[in-house]
Amino acid sequence: MKFINREKELKAIKEKLDGPGLDFYVIYGRRRIGKTTLSLASVKGKEFVYYLATEENNLKKLKEVASRVEPGIKYVEEDLEAIFNFLKDKIIIIDEFPNLIKENPKVVSELQMIVDVLLANTKTKLIILGSSISMMESHVLSYSSPLYGRKTGQLKLRALRFSELADFFPESTTEERIEIYGFSDGIPFYLEKINYPFWEWLDEELKKVDSFLKSEIDFLMKYEFSDVKTYKKILDAIAFGNTKLGEIKNYIGTKGTDISPYLRNLIDVGLVERKTPLIDNVKSRRGTYYIKDNFVNFWFRFINPNITFIEEAIFSSNEIKEGYNRYLGFVFEKVCREFLIEKRDTLPCQFQRIGSQWGKIPKREKGKNQYEIDIVVLNEERREIGFFECKYGSLKLKEAKDILIELKKKSRYVDWNQESRKEYFGMIAKKIEGKGSLRKDGYTVFDFEDF
Repeated sequence: MKFINREKELKAIKEKLDGPGLDFYVIYGRRRIGKTTLSLASVKGKEFVYYLATEENNLKKLKEVASRVEPGIKYVEEDLEAIFNFLKDKIIIIDEFPNLIKENPKVVSELQMIVDVLLANTKTKLIILGSSISMMESHVLSYSSPLYGRKTGQLKLRALRFSELADFFPESTTEERIEIYGFSDGIPFYLEKINYPFWEWLDEELKKVDSFLKSEIDFLMKYEFSDVKTYKKILDAIAFGNTKLGEIKNYIGTKGTDISPYLRNLIDVGLVERKTPLIDNVKSRRGTYYIKDNFVNFWFRFINPNITFIEEAIFSSNEIKEGYNRYLGFVFEKVCREFLIEKRDTLPCQFQRIGSQWGKIPKREKGKNQYEIDIVVLNEERREIGFFECKYGSLKLKEAKDILIELKKKSRYVDWNQESRKEYFGMIAKKIEGKGSLRKDGYTVFDFEDF
């Protein structure tokens, strides 16, 4: 995998490696996020031992790998303390550390003793990586872990921002990058696989006998969950618009079963997020569930329902393309939120909080029972509030004005400092005719020309 972006993360790790004493650095995040690429980039030009842990015989394999750097290590015992004693003052990278834990749960306590005693006054640089977020947080980083307080640095590696996709596809338009983002999110592994133009590549990939698309979700989920089948049912339900707890239960046929622990686990590993209205209690009963990872969402929307046809090589990207714009509506909201955060210092409302807002319309008014506003931003100190709609389409001036008028109407339902707040209204779309005219009228509007 090529190394693109991650300059801040790379700098942080290199500073640790160049330090005078012992360093114990922890890097974790979902599979395919680029942990290995980042760690190897940080030690480029240096001598190091890199070991990818498996599910068995790890001490034997670690010795074999280390012997390529230090041939004499093959004579020491197959014992973690003996191996680390031989590798003192070296750079050691252990990838997929959770596999060591699965093979021998005592390895965490053994490593704690090694860090505390054996390596305490050395120049050893130890980097451990893990794809199982739940295991890394519970066995390595939690207060109850023997390793708690030993690390000198930690990094939970996250997906790249949408704006960084331009580095992968410099010839692409904003619209093309949004189409790619809807498939890949900001996951470097998928971005590296894509050949431009996207739709031609996807069509070829769908027809491959050994396409990674067929088994990728099972590959990702087996690192976190034992009951993969139930988790897949829940993600399938959410992908098709069942965002409330009751709706999910009905969809998967578990009305009398508590699926809350499953949802909490999906949230903990970053696959699902629970959203509540921005102006509401975090424990609000109005919470809804969404798939956080675009690739996972894409897979359940377009790959999973058609897996038989994909296996038979009779499914094409054109069938995805037919419903893709509707799917991208949700993806576009994520892009718009990131865009506003990046533009924050130049906006009329320099907000401190950002989110979505929805709720009931008072009974005295006719029409719909619910209102929804795509993005709301707040500056509580100044009592300023901004309302934005996101439209993944091209709008004529009248259409844009009508949407903004409706937005102003919906803003009245938002119960926050009603008597003393300063309000701003805006919109983000593919193309807005008469954008300048709307800006003169005081609206904060953007389209792809501004990206």
